[in-house]
Amino acid sequence: MSDNERVRQKLLELILEVSFERREVTLASGRKSDFYLDLRQTLMRPDGVGLAGVLMLGRLQQGVAVQAVGGMAVGAVPLVSAVLAAAGRDERSRDLVGFFVRKQPKGHGLARQIEGAFSEGQTVALVEDTTTTGGSTLDAVEIVEAAGGKVARVLCLVDRGEGAAEAFAERGLTLEALFGRSDLPL
Repeated sequence: MSDNERVRQKLLELILEVSFERREVTLASGRKSDFYLDLRQTLMRPDGVGLAGVLMLGRLQQGVAVQAVGGMAVGAVPLVSAVLAAAGRDERSRDLVGFFVRKQPKGHGLARQIEGAFSEGQTVALVEDTTTTGGSTLDAVEIVEAAGGKVARVLCLVDRGEGAAEAFAERGLTLEALFGRSDLPL
């Protein structure tokens, strides 16, 4: 087993231990599901944030290069921070910067909707902990593109397999998921 496979397996074990529950819930999309994923439980632990950052950064280092990584607040903030922490320890990625997107522009100060190290013209990756329909990240795509960014990649830790990949494909984007439904004990 490679180092990457070991890290992936350790992260999956932690997700299943602290973030996965078999119970009926109503998702943000309004759909019903027979399982619940709260990846904040994973990402707010030293091992979880460390493992997720390393795996996401490894994925970002393959394929289309990006200058920044971001996502919709609040869900993407721990994951963006995890990626940046891993980038700080990897010479190849020290120039990577991060940002987050607000649902609405801030009501005071500079009234920004995008906060952090985002600038017009950047090629960016958007990240999310869990995707269902992809709605919030699709909102982030529109906001970033309206601000002059080029969304080149969309990544998530877990794709629930309920339409997000297809929704991104309609926008010409491929959803890159570290884990999918087949990784869950359903």
